[in-house]
Amino acid sequence: MSEILEICALVCTGLYAGYMFAFLSGVMPALKEVDDATFTLVMRGINRKVPGPLFLLLFLGSPAFPAASWFVAPDGRAGSAGALVGAAAVCALTGHLITSAGNIPLNNALESSRGQGDERTARVAFEKRWNALHLVRTLFAVAAFALMAVAVVR
Repeated sequence: MSEILEICALVCTGLYAGYMFAFLSGVMPALKEVDDATFTLVMRGINRKVPGPLFLLLFLGSPAFPAASWFVAPDGRAGSAGALVGAAAVCALTGHLITSAGNIPLNNALESSRGQGDERTARVAFEKRWNALHLVRTLFAVAAFALMAVAVVR
């Protein structure tokens, strides 16, 4: 059972880190080049579509599977492999806390500004802070994946 959980943890943390990295390296730089109305329209659309079932599986699975793997392992995850899996779970959870406390409220504020006519103000209130928080949560997601990868190889 612990090997299955390790594989699920590795897959979820890897896919989630890749998703976050794709936004960091491709989506947000592309959106930086568009006008304010297009930026806010696209980000509002993304924010409505992202929390679908597949994304939620990755979002919830990236901290849950490493934690479950750590708790279910027959040796109680003693030693360096245990520390790596535990650290992966902590990194994933930290990224989720940043998302919940930072990015989601910004998403909600952007959505609530719809129809108020001042897309420039909405963008300015959103973009820089959202990108900064996204960078940090991406680093935590990549760290969680790297830690899981090293733990699985051991």
